[in-house]
Amino acid sequence: MSDTTAPVTLTYTPVEEIEVIRDQVRKGFYSGKLKSIEYRKYQLAQLGYAIQDNLDKFRDAFKLDLGRNPLETDFMELGTVLKEIKEAHDKVAEWSRSEKPPFALEFVAMRPVIRKEPKGTVLIIAPFNYPVALSVGPLAGAIAAGNTAVLKISEQTPAVSALVTEVIHKYLDSDVVRVVNGAVAETTKVLELQWDHILYTGGERVGRIVAMAAAKHTTPVSLELGGKSPLIVDPKTDLQTAARRILWGKGVNAGQTCVAPDYILVPRDSQAKLVEALQAAHAQLWPNPLTSSTFSHLVSEAAFDRVHSIISTTTGTVVIGGLPTASKADKFIPLTVVKDVKGDDSLMRDELFGPVLPIVPVDSIEDAVKFVNERPHPLALYVFSNDQGVKDKVANGTQSGAICFNETVIHSGVYGLPFGGTGNSGYGYHTGKYSFDMFTHLRASMDQHGWIDMMIGARFPPYTEQKRAKVASLVFPSLPARPKGPPGGK
Repeated sequence: MSDTTAPVTLTYTPVEEIEVIRDQVRKGFYSGKLKSIEYRKYQLAQLGYAIQDNLDKFRDAFKLDLGRNPLETDFMELGTVLKEIKEAHDKVAEWSRSEKPPFALEFVAMRPVIRKEPKGTVLIIAPFNYPVALSVGPLAGAIAAGNTAVLKISEQTPAVSALVTEVIHKYLDSDVVRVVNGAVAETTKVLELQWDHILYTGGERVGRIVAMAAAKHTTPVSLELGGKSPLIVDPKTDLQTAARRILWGKGVNAGQTCVAPDYILVPRDSQAKLVEALQAAHAQLWPNPLTSSTFSHLVSEAAFDRVHSIISTTTGTVVIGGLPTASKADKFIPLTVVKDVKGDDSLMRDELFGPVLPIVPVDSIEDAVKFVNERPHPLALYVFSNDQGVKDKVANGTQSGAICFNETVIHSGVYGLPFGGTGNSGYGYHTGKYSFDMFTHLRASMDQHGWIDMMIGARFPPYTEQKRAKVASLVFPSLPARPKGPPGGK
């Protein structure tokens, strides 16, 4: 890798060109060339090599924008997105195949079929924290489904966004995928246009703006919005293993991960043991003092100011890290753990999106479940426990986009699992085949025989009692036996 440290200036797309770009990729869709599975595979292969041929450049760009270690970039972003692209390439024919609906004798002669068809021209808006995984990953699903697309990647990561723009425009056909860069004015213009689906990943406030803009064109939207993801610790769990995984999940990318554990709930009589385990794990994972060269930094000075402010105003007690070594010039705040945090503390008002982890002591696991349910549904919920009863209690008693036991964060990259929120954390799913499904229209189809009217000719006027009886015999099912009461007699 190079040692390039010079800042990158991202060239914004002229606002007057944005509609022209949309029209160009829409024309590409209507050309019909993406109807060909082989052409989709060609574009997907090109997309894969756009990343693979430039791995070192991407590592450098992430180091420049976020101070991220190349290992984190490979593990959390580049490897994940390449696997997504390869899966889409290898399975596009299988995924695109028409399906027959569940068998029903009375309809089988009508030859019903579910056709898998592209929605059209789609818009993918990706945030700064994982700008490749959250733009190129879903793009693979969009292309596999036969769509054309426009990407809008965060302007807060100029080196990465500029590199994505360069390689996308170099490796893929210009009437299939284009990248639009910019800030508020450019995003506003993008959202004024009509699309056939919008995927937005980011904060709830902007997510609402995106949803309202899409509603003007009755455009379907998928929103991935994050939120405060709780982590419940059962005191009987292996605290040493839990502490390592908790700190890694919070520390990776300096806590700028939408599914990072946002706060810990632990029975108050076990808080001291948990803190001790976290301190030991921190000393093991980062044996030397954290600096801006060994730990990812925040994306901007504004992000630094926000996180610095909420740490400085907490009434809890800092037990790991803290502000003495923070550096605004480097946008660096060390991984910070705060104990004895109350529910109304400054650390508990909004999603933290930074390297700070509050511990909220509660009276019991039941109180932890109640605490979670009193707040908006999170994108992820973590439980560290080896007790199946505790796992079931939390899983059955809460709602969240995902629930993970004895691990943090990496569920978002597990093969075959959907990634999506519920309630305030968003709606819709993507990753792998779920991205393909998101950008696919299920078109109902049937091909009727001429002789079918011998079977359902009673539908035609003039209506008679004999025809009504015939129709009744065709359309009314036999219900299950009438219940004698609720289950268990309650």
